Amino acid sequence: MAGKVAVIGAGLMGSGIAQVAAAAGWDVVLRDVTDEALTRGTDAIRASYDKFVAKGTMEAAEAEAALGRIGTTTDLDAAAEADLVVEAVFERLDVKHELFRTLDSLVREDAVLASNTSAIPITKIAAATSRPERVVGVHFFSPVPMMRLVELVRGYKTSDETLATARRFAESLGKTCIVVNRDVAGFVTTRLISALVVEATKLYESGVATAEDIDLACKLGFGHAMGPLVTADLTGVDILLHATGNIYTESQDEKFAPPELMRRMVDAGDIGRKSGQGFYTY
Repeated sequence: MAGKVAVIGAGLMGSGIAQVAAAAGWDVVLRDVTDEALTRGTDAIRASYDKFVAKGTMEAAEAEAALGRIGTTTDLDAAAEADLVVEAVFERLDVKHELFRTLDSLVREDAVLASNTSAIPITKIAAATSRPERVVGVHFFSPVPMMRLVELVRGYKTSDETLATARRFAESLGKTCIVVNRDVAGFVTTRLISALVVEATKLYESGVATAEDIDLACKLGFGHAMGPLVTADLTGVDILLHATGNIYTESQDEKFAPPELMRRMVDAGDIGRKSGQGFYTY
């Protein structure tokens, strides 16, 4: 299905999406607001390709060809000719609204506008455009090159054609899709992990068990690859606090109310692996 995809945001998720799309034969334009962000993103892509080459799962020539399919820019106008645009910017509705409003005036009439949001309802994002039927959620998982799942989210007005295009795109990257048919905040996966992390944090916060034992219970008792607290550290306590807050605001369901400990950890900068300290020390 390969064509041209624009990825907006060169952070961890955006660079990962650009990486797998280029490896699958898509022509990619990766856009961010600064050259520094673009350099970090492309350096991460190159390093990841190098790891695959070293492991023998990718040929050096394939990696070079994939890198050659990625162009970078700070100019949003570069998205104008894309068949599909994937947004991977900060998880704030006002930021996404501003971006989608601009994209709506730039991209082709037949282009699909996709958001990688993990928690914000697609209908709210699509409301900033004049083409809500062409807006869809395409939620990748981190690290994008390794995680096979993509969550496709149908907004209130997303068309069957748009959903089918998003599925073809994700499957062309070797991903397996699930479909979220009703646009609830947090979709399927973020609701499940948020509920688990919130309860695990409450158990830890109240001294019921150590972080290690809570995680061990989920690994050995439920067959989870990782426990909820080490998952929070990997994802970022700040990211999960924001996600659970969004879901709670939308649903008013108490099981998603972020525990005080999560708020204090974020206030203190103990946000997980990326800061060296979260529920565990790194």
